[in-house]
Amino acid sequence: MPVVDLGMRLFTDPHQGATYDDVLRMARCAEDAGYDAFFRSDHYLRITPGDGLPGPTDAWLTLAGLARDTTTIRLGTLVTAATFRQPGPLAIAVAQVDRMSGGRVEFGLGTGWFEAEHRAYGIPFPPLRERFDRLEEQLEIITGLWQTPVGETYSFQGEHYTLRDSPALPKPLQRPRPPVLVGGGGRTRTPALAARFADEFNLPFVDEETAAAQFARVDEACAAAGRARLPKSTAQVLCVGRTGAELARRAEAIGKPVDELRATGLAGTPAEVVDRLGRWRARAGVSRVYLETLDLFDLDHVELVAAEVFPQL
Repeated sequence: MPVVDLGMRLFTDPHQGATYDDVLRMARCAEDAGYDAFFRSDHYLRITPGDGLPGPTDAWLTLAGLARDTTTIRLGTLVTAATFRQPGPLAIAVAQVDRMSGGRVEFGLGTGWFEAEHRAYGIPFPPLRERFDRLEEQLEIITGLWQTPVGETYSFQGEHYTLRDSPALPKPLQRPRPPVLVGGGGRTRTPALAARFADEFNLPFVDEETAAAQFARVDEACAAAGRARLPKSTAQVLCVGRTGAELARRAEAIGKPVDELRATGLAGTPAEVVDRLGRWRARAGVSRVYLETLDLFDLDHVELVAAEVFPQL
């Protein structure tokens, strides 16, 4: 079987119900096992049925803790919701976490989409067009603050945000800034935003052909902007078992049928998953895959993939 050249990153959903200690345990496991990065979602409400206990953990508070409690693994969000935070304070928080981690942060930013969590916690949820407008302004502000030379100030006048003579501090440790991830399936505005601001483009939970078509639009937008092509990535639900029984047990634990996982995610034996990853590389040209691990307590799952899938990547 040919070797597949891919970066492998663990992606988790602590909003489904996890403490900081639960998240830290998984992050350290991923670090010890050799994953490239540990990413988490940015949500405040459980999405699938269940009680959600003990409740969500804030993405950037969690990443600040992980910045001090891990040593080498890269850290980030897939993705931070622009509806949750003002861009100036968010730029400060991310820059601080980047320094706390020794320069290991990657910053994903999106429009926000889950209306129920906004209602539950009193967060305004404007229409989609306005959310895109706010996302664009936030990307410009946050990258502008980070890239303003020390000793100079930053100002911005937009429809939704205004900054006047900001000292643009603190600066992140990574210069000129941490890598920025933009993603999604929008055919026009999303590729254009990626071409302006992103260092990586991510399209989660689709098939290879759908991803390849969107990646082509991003390439076209980059060419129009005079930029080189961006690295491409996807996120896929992970469910791997050495045997059929082990696979079925893991699928049941996350409430998904095995056949559905095989069809839409990265599921099966280690050899089957390597084969599917090879198709992602060949058909869509991805250079990184975010492995969505829905069971935060199954450390053996994380170690199995590292032991039996990674050697072939």
